[in-house]
Amino acid sequence: MRFPRGNLRNFTRGDGMKNVWGACLALVMIVTLAAMCVTLTCKRVSAAGDDEAVLQADRAFVQAIAKSDKASLGKLLDVDFTWTDSKGRTRTRTDVLLNLPTPTSGYDAEAKERTYGEVGTVQANSGKAYVLRIWVKRPSGWRALVYHEVVQAGALPVAGPGVEDCENPCKTLPYHPKNEAEQGVITSWQELETAVTNHDSAGWAPHVADEFIQVSSNNDHPLDKAGRMAALDKQKQSAAGSAPAPLVSAHMFDFGDTVVMTCLHQPFHGKPIHVSRVWIKRDGKWVMSISYQTTIQAAPAQAD
Repeated sequence: MRFPRGNLRNFTRGDGMKNVWGACLALVMIVTLAAMCVTLTCKRVSAAGDDEAVLQADRAFVQAIAKSDKASLGKLLDVDFTWTDSKGRTRTRTDVLLNLPTPTSGYDAEAKERTYGEVGTVQANSGKAYVLRIWVKRPSGWRALVYHEVVQAGALPVAGPGVEDCENPCKTLPYHPKNEAEQGVITSWQELETAVTNHDSAGWAPHVADEFIQVSSNNDHPLDKAGRMAALDKQKQSAAGSAPAPLVSAHMFDFGDTVVMTCLHQPFHGKPIHVSRVWIKRDGKWVMSISYQTTIQAAPAQAD
């Protein structure tokens, strides 16, 4: 069978080219989707691998503490490691390895772990005792950066008179950010604390992660995101002053989309508080995921 030359030319240059371009476009789409699937799968595998690596390091940490094995423990501690006990005393890595502290009950309880990129968080508790261990990924492996204990009050302590105005930390801070990530954390934190001062739960919510947890020695139970918002709403109804405790000093450790923040706060009334926070960058915004707060019992109280 012979085809007219003109029709064959039209098919080759017209419909044929359309089919070629269509096939190429389909191939590009298949390759792109395949790459996306591989990337997402790799991320899930990597996250799962990091989770297990953090838990493995944490189990070794707990075992070293139980055996008073300073040599093994030393291999797991970051150079910037600090240990804050349930009385609020904070020790450095050197202090800990010279004289190993006695951990609070529950330090070896079942661990709840969550990894944020190069930062892993492990929480354990028994009764009123809570322990936070923050791990960071170094070239040599996962290392413990923070060990923080909180023993919550058996009943809510009597609160001092509230303060309505917030200068520090809402407007000014005795801390200068070292990079863009730290500046982003500070901006979010100041907006968060301004919302606290104004009893504005809706304004507070965008600055904390959905998995947020706050554990304080000045409370008788932990607060999740919904619980903290309810507390702000209750304070709004009573019109009580709720300005946050001013910041005295802070250290920030930047790990890309996660920042670990350790702070000393001096409330307007009472004793100073040591606080460990974890900030994560989610959907382009810095939000707080964890806040552990322990009153420093040996320090003098701020006069009323």
